[in-house]
This record gives sequence, C-alpha cells and structure tokens, in this order.
Amino acid sequence: MANRILFLCTGNYYRSRFAEILFNSRAVQAKLNWRADSRGLALEKNNIGPMSKYALKVLEERGIELTDAPRYPIQVQGVDFEEADLIIALKEAEHRPYLSKRHPIWVDKVEYWHIHDGFPAAEYDPLKETERGINALIQRL
Repeated sequence: MANRILFLCTGNYYRSRFAEILFNSRAVQAKLNWRADSRGLALEKNNIGPMSKYALKVLEERGIELTDAPRYPIQVQGVDFEEADLIIALKEAEHRPYLSKRHPIWVDKVEYWHIHDGFPAAEYDPLKETERGINALIQRL
C-alpha cells in the first residue's frame, strides 16, 4: 500500500489540486510508493467550477492529462488527516489559522509551505512555486 500525502489549501480548487495531480504524475515517474490527495479547509469561499483553468492549463503544458473530468473540491474531514502519512498546507499564514480553529489537534502535525494564492504573473507564479516544492519533495522522498 502506498504512503499518502495530503495537500491542503483553502478551497481545494487551485494550489492543492495542482500539487496533488503534479505530485502523483512525478511520483510515478520517480517510482515512489507515495500517492497524493488534496482537500480544502474552507470551501465556503465559493470557487467557480471544479478546478482552476490556470492549473489545468499548466498541467496540460507539462504533458499531464487528466483521465477523468476534474472533480469538485472536497472539504477536509478528520479521516483525511488520520489516513495521511504526510500533511502539507500550501500557505502557513493562510492555513494555520483555519487548522487552529477547525482541526486544532492537527495544527502542529502539518508541514507548512509558503506559496501565496493569486493568478500567475511575471513577478510571482503560485503554480511554478508549487512545482518547485513538488520537485524538492520528490527528491526528499
């Protein structure tokens, strides 16, 4: 059975979904016995549709095709934490408060990255930053 990573972000629409899909593709290439899932901490933030078009475009540019239509965001539940071997929240300043309030027993068991939310731009691209984090994680595992 594969080890499990859980990527967390606010809406499970952009950063965490991109991280999940990219990690799973790269883990297969690297022959790692790890599988990623992703969940959101605050789905009430009202995403538009199942997944960010920016994330889908970058995945396509990387040659990663989704075998099924993108699923809709999923709210994190206690069982998601319990089943994970490694939990990564994409932005500590944004996600630690949600975890502290909604899932306090897990707040100090999470690895926090520092990937800002926002649209890709020349000065900062959250998806490229996420990709760098995934590449480093693959090397670490």
